Amino acid sequence: MPTSFAPQPATGAEIALSYHARTKHSLKRYAAGPETLDWDAQPNPFREFAGSPRTALPLTSDRLATTFAQLYGATTPPAALTTDTIALLLELSFGLSAWKELGPDRWALRCNPSSGNLHPTEAYLMAAGIAGLDDGLYHYVSRDHVLEQRCRRERSSQGPSRLWLGLSSIHWREAWKYGERAFRYCQLDIGHALGAIAYAAAALGWQARVIEDIDSATLAATKGLDRAADFAGVEAEDADLLLAIEPRGAEHAVTPPCPYTAADHWSGQANRLDRHPLYRWPVISEISAATTGQGRDVAEAPMSCPPLPVASEIRAAEIILGRRSAQRFDAKFTMRGDQFYRMLDTLLPRKILPWDVWTFAPRLHPVVFVHRVEGFAPGVYALPRHARAEQALRRALRADFDWERVDGAPAYLPLYRLLPTDGRGVIRTASCHQAIAGDSCFAVAMLAEFEEPVSTNPWRYRQLHWEAGLLGQVLYLEAEAVGLRGTGIGCFFDDSVHEMLGITTQRFQTIYHFTVGRALTDSRITTLAAYPGRTRNEAGVLP
Repeated sequence: MPTSFAPQPATGAEIALSYHARTKHSLKRYAAGPETLDWDAQPNPFREFAGSPRTALPLTSDRLATTFAQLYGATTPPAALTTDTIALLLELSFGLSAWKELGPDRWALRCNPSSGNLHPTEAYLMAAGIAGLDDGLYHYVSRDHVLEQRCRRERSSQGPSRLWLGLSSIHWREAWKYGERAFRYCQLDIGHALGAIAYAAAALGWQARVIEDIDSATLAATKGLDRAADFAGVEAEDADLLLAIEPRGAEHAVTPPCPYTAADHWSGQANRLDRHPLYRWPVISEISAATTGQGRDVAEAPMSCPPLPVASEIRAAEIILGRRSAQRFDAKFTMRGDQFYRMLDTLLPRKILPWDVWTFAPRLHPVVFVHRVEGFAPGVYALPRHARAEQALRRALRADFDWERVDGAPAYLPLYRLLPTDGRGVIRTASCHQAIAGDSCFAVAMLAEFEEPVSTNPWRYRQLHWEAGLLGQVLYLEAEAVGLRGTGIGCFFDDSVHEMLGITTQRFQTIYHFTVGRALTDSRITTLAAYPGRTRNEAGVLP
């Protein structure tokens, strides 16, 4: 008799690669998403825990003297770990930057950007030995600038003051609008949030460092996300990563907080964000489970680069709080060449902000569509971000690309012109017909080394998107520092971009687009204070 075999379940790598393929947009169809949206029934953008004691935090960004240039020079003396400085860290990384109004509509903007302004990322703080805060776990509510105490533990008198920040994602916030592709956007948002934390920490003389090689179950337990009763009947949160926040130059090891025990005191019940969800996207739970895990890289020497050119002397808080996503660009504006060079320069992986946030090897490489940059011919350019990437990209991209080093570029900047052409129309079409891709001064398609790292460790699917979001956050702030604006684009026709570049395998995949230009503002939209009724303290100066 013939032997029958039960089909083997798909591996995590197979699920990740399949998910990426099925959630590609194309000129013929978009990835599966809701057929209709009821904007009056949009999910609540703010998670809260009913019954958790609250600690109101001060607003002190007006007192922070650190300039944007000082963030990169690491010259700011470390501020003491106190409730006030922690409040400032949260204000500049996850706090509200403004409210907007248009007719009857009102919405909040935050320091960390998000796809569709939907904000799936939640922030948790773990404190030990900090005056004014019990030891334990807290959840940050950006709407009110408060900490909710989720867990209180008995204080130990041993050891220095310690602080950690944990990030998680509520996938439904994105899936409500974007359907199956939403998991990608949640991971991009984690990358942006990671960058927001790194810059805010640097403004205080601190360093944010990802705790690497920590498994997903431990991450969930550290943030209390494994407490099923506390999330009964509401949208779940997916544990993403954990960072240690330390004074720059701290000598102790980067370690996670001690595990919680039965002796600790828990409080709080998570709120429900959407009472009438119309759709379900089971593939998101599948890809989330398939990409749990952890990772660590063998540290490699960073690229040999001199210090960055002098940055803006504007106060860092002004740039961080002023960051916005442009909705429209001036299609006739030309940006300066030196500004363009600096933006590309900041994307190189040095041992400085924000690339010192982890030791993961760079795997993202910008392909730049230059439209209007002083001294640059319009065309397609490439910026390989490590020494081996150039040859790999040459083999993967079109054989007729020129690969000419750009005259006048800094010798250490690996910028190559691939093709002189007016690419405004093709990148606009490839970016889901969005005018900002062609009206910008330049647009970026971020190519990821994809198939090999994801096949080896499916968790890398998340981390590649984090790296893309981190690149985007750098461009956001660098653009703001010179009076321009950026906009991240998560909607693009994946394989149309690949066809344009000559990519025929999954060795490289484009996973994020970004644009920079001079923004045109809509005078109909009114800007309101981030925290009405509360004033930022203008007395004194923080280092």
